[in-house]
Amino acid sequence: MIKTKLAAAAALLAVLAGCDDASVASHNLSKAADNFEINRRVVFYNGITGEYMLSIEGLCSLGSGQETKSVAVTCKTGPNQYKKHFLGISDNVTYFAEQLEAAPVNAYHYRVIFKPQTILPDVDLRGSASALGQTIK
Repeated sequence: MIKTKLAAAAALLAVLAGCDDASVASHNLSKAADNFEINRRVVFYNGITGEYMLSIEGLCSLGSGQETKSVAVTCKTGPNQYKKHFLGISDNVTYFAEQLEAAPVNAYHYRVIFKPQTILPDVDLRGSASALGQTIK
């Protein structure tokens, strides 16, 4: 019984040790950026010539496809408007993302964002009521 309690305490300490202020703040900044709350500049450049190929600025979220050597940049451009860009990464083309402004995050509190619309998405029905064997009055 004592060994079980010691093992549980050791496991708890190991988990808490991995949750330092920097990792919590980093997690919260990433979550804020994924919710389009952080202004970023994403620059793609050619590592051989040193030239910038493309720059994207705004409320942008990054997604990478490690297996496809690509990156997706999704930016919020209006209240319900978004643009998504897919860019390939090669041996000589890479990118970096820069946060343009400081953002207030709490280093002692994780953020959990619940969006019911992701659980119950809008449903588009294609077809006619007669195909379902029903009539609409």
